[in-house]
Amino acid sequence: MTAEEKVKKVRKPRASSKGGSASGGKKVVTSTPVSAAPSPRASKKKAAGPSRLRIRVRAYEHGVLDGAVKQIIDVAVRHNAEVVGPVPLPIDIKKYTVNRAAFIDKDSREQFEMRIHKRMIDILNPAPKVIEALTNIDLPSGVSIDVKML
Repeated sequence: MTAEEKVKKVRKPRASSKGGSASGGKKVVTSTPVSAAPSPRASKKKAAGPSRLRIRVRAYEHGVLDGAVKQIIDVAVRHNAEVVGPVPLPIDIKKYTVNRAAFIDKDSREQFEMRIHKRMIDILNPAPKVIEALTNIDLPSGVSIDVKML
């Protein structure tokens, strides 16, 4: 059977008691072309392998975070890698409310918050040299990194 011969039959919905159908009870026939081969886009992504290295950097202090991001970008540029970013991501704010007094004064409270600053960096088509150099980088304390191969 070829793609033109395949026909999908669609039944009309049942008529409700409030009104009749406008099509007069005819079946609607539509043809849908079916491709035999998968799309070329899907095969390119699987065959090419990891084409992007996505790095998410987090820290409580934005100054320390910016210094770490600058170090990462300098290492990538030094090895002739194409860098996209840093892209600032929304700040996570965690608020904690506690009573000031231990026993009385429920109305007297104090709020504390932790701000987590985040940045995202993409390195396109990373060479093995770039990945090795990024693993050997010495970042300041208080900075956490998540690395994904996309």
